Amino acid sequence: MPDLPEVPELLRTAVHALGGKERRNQLTMASAVAHSIDTGEHLAVQAGTGTGKSLAYLVPSIRYAVRTGRTVVVSTATIALQRQLVERDLPRLAKALTDSLGRRPRFAILKGRGNYLCLNKIHTGLAEEPPDTGLFDAFALSRIGREVRRVTEWSSETDTGDRDDLSPGVSDQAWRQVSVTARECLGKSRCPVGEDCFAEIARAEAAQVDVVVTNHALLAIDAITGIQILPEHDVVVVDEAHELVDRVTGVATAELSGSSVSAAARRCLKLAGDEEVDRLEGAAENWDALLDELPPGRWDAVPDGAGAALAAIRDAAWAVHTSIGSPKPGMDPEAAAARSQALAEIDDVHDCAVRILTAFDEPDPSQRKDVVWLAADEFRGVARRTVRMAPLSVGGLLRSKLFGESTVVLTSATLTVGGSFDGLAVDWGLPPQSPSRSDTAAASGAEPPSDTSTLKWNGIDVGSPFDHEKSGILYIAKKLPPPGRDGMPPSHLDEIEKLVTAAGGRTLGLFSSMRAAKAAAEALRERVDTPILCQGDDATGALVEKFAADEPTSLFGTLSLWQGVDVPGPSLSLVIIDRIPFPRPDDPLLVARQRAVEARGGNGFMAVAANHAALLLAQGVGRLLRSTEDRGVIAVLDSRLATARYGSYLRASLPPFWETTDPEIVRKALARLRG
Repeated sequence: MPDLPEVPELLRTAVHALGGKERRNQLTMASAVAHSIDTGEHLAVQAGTGTGKSLAYLVPSIRYAVRTGRTVVVSTATIALQRQLVERDLPRLAKALTDSLGRRPRFAILKGRGNYLCLNKIHTGLAEEPPDTGLFDAFALSRIGREVRRVTEWSSETDTGDRDDLSPGVSDQAWRQVSVTARECLGKSRCPVGEDCFAEIARAEAAQVDVVVTNHALLAIDAITGIQILPEHDVVVVDEAHELVDRVTGVATAELSGSSVSAAARRCLKLAGDEEVDRLEGAAENWDALLDELPPGRWDAVPDGAGAALAAIRDAAWAVHTSIGSPKPGMDPEAAAARSQALAEIDDVHDCAVRILTAFDEPDPSQRKDVVWLAADEFRGVARRTVRMAPLSVGGLLRSKLFGESTVVLTSATLTVGGSFDGLAVDWGLPPQSPSRSDTAAASGAEPPSDTSTLKWNGIDVGSPFDHEKSGILYIAKKLPPPGRDGMPPSHLDEIEKLVTAAGGRTLGLFSSMRAAKAAAEALRERVDTPILCQGDDATGALVEKFAADEPTSLFGTLSLWQGVDVPGPSLSLVIIDRIPFPRPDDPLLVARQRAVEARGGNGFMAVAANHAALLLAQGVGRLLRSTEDRGVIAVLDSRLATARYGSYLRASLPPFWETTDPEIVRKALARLRG
């Protein structure tokens, strides 16, 4: 192939073709990504909103793929960004670069097997099998049945079998009736409709393209299971990288409840011996009864009686597995599929029991692989007790399975905490850049990688196109009392009222809990004459659209709004944050990670709770400026941001807004913006 243009020239071509303007920050990032790919050194890039980071990593990635014939994997945390890449950014970029590269770059999206219809399930009638009737009322069952029938009809029309292409969508319960997990799948060679399998077609297409777009969960499954899901690759771009640890942790989290064991036993009724199934049902009932007697919370050891109950589940599950046996060649496809699904559920039950039983073999809690806790949840008004287990750290997994096998570029608008990349880097399994930060480096609960590690990485903050000091004010309500546990103080409501009135509405209220958001919305509706929307009143997407369309309208809500709102222009001139978003003090996993840091002499609060808060605070603050013309105020009602010792650390994680603690200055500024 003839020599390809260098990255700066390709980026210039792309930007001009797309009608954009050349940006120094974007060129800096693109050059850094190209250097990382060339040298094999991992790269963390903080790129503020408006940098155009998608183009900055796609251009060097596409050039590398076209030059080498190797696929580049791009992983995101959200469906919204996946769609933006596949439906907008990549098609336009491919067209713009075709002449320069000598051919049109190819791309595809790849999702987990459970996102695609299973034709075997539909053709064999397994899709009509009802879910666990103990958890659903008759109305819900009839609704699920109608949805399954609609999906079955759609299966003969769709070209992709992709759940996201089904409109209107269906419930998770209905979709489970028409899809399979990777463990339940018969495999292409044994499935009678394997040649037409939507998931297999998507995988085959992905193996032939230059860029594959996927999600962090699938990236984690590919690493954890050792089953190759993604095509051969040696470069991975992780966008929304601040979410990587949480998404990988979520994939590696498992649970064991009496109902899940019982459901697995019922799945095996016609496949295993009655005696073996009855034995597993009995073990499920015993487990349920035991959990009802135990207090919720983290386990430091297997509670009295739980060891015997878990051993009974483990042994009964293995007996059922042995009784069923593996699917045999030539077996009826319907029977083989039923057997595969049953074995997958039974194996999950067995593996969960073993995982809990062995979780405490290591006497030092800071060295254990898993954290185990009993959760008490409510489902349709019924209390359900479940034992959950999650990895204490995912750093070792990422270090060996991701960074050890590919060149990785990690990017987000928020990657530095306290002004450094080290907090996130060591959670990812990378060595800290500054040895003096080793206390924070242990945030994941794993031993920090050795300074002599062969893993090399660079961190770069390419800045932002925004002039934060001139475009925004960070107001910290220093005179307000610190937030307590007994709901929002009247003084905080008074402050919100004055701020929203001064802004003429146009406010995004970010609250630490749904209870606080609803309480503030109800109070403010009686005290201001501009509309107040609250998360839960309608679908979140619809609420954001209403908020953006009507300038005087305000929107109050909780976690998903901290990261999911993109409203440029005058409809959003004020972001109110009710309190520093520390994790719940009773979160079993984060408490265990804090203690693991403290066991090594580190500051567990700063390494875990403060880092968590800093990242989320930066995400919330990032809602204000979405274009270079935007102006406005961030109002933090938590005085601890100004008065507590950790306040300066959190503020160092935020953009350099002009700061004040004077409410009069802020109200006058908001009034001028409104005028």
